Amino acid sequence: MSVDTGRDDRDLEAELASTSSGRVGIPVDAICVGCGRTHVKRATPEEMDQHPQVDPTSLESTDCTSFKHVCHPCGSATWWNPVAVLTGLLESERGEQE
Repeated sequence: MSVDTGRDDRDLEAELASTSSGRVGIPVDAICVGCGRTHVKRATPEEMDQHPQVDPTSLESTDCTSFKHVCHPCGSATWWNPVAVLTGLLESERGEQE
């Protein structure tokens, strides 16, 4: 399910475009377990304990496990808990590639 708008006036597309989100994977809104910061991150299905060929549009955040990613405020790689699979961002990216 997509939860792409209305989150604390954040620009999720800009967050996804930033280098701190990563370059490969499904866009998810996630919370850093170290500092509690919420940010858009990319994670592969395997990193979230899903089958590599899973349809990302069918995923719910509760289907996904925590994954490791860099947290710039924490200054290290740390665990992130997915709170939303951002399928709207994924679909808009796919539209741009076609």
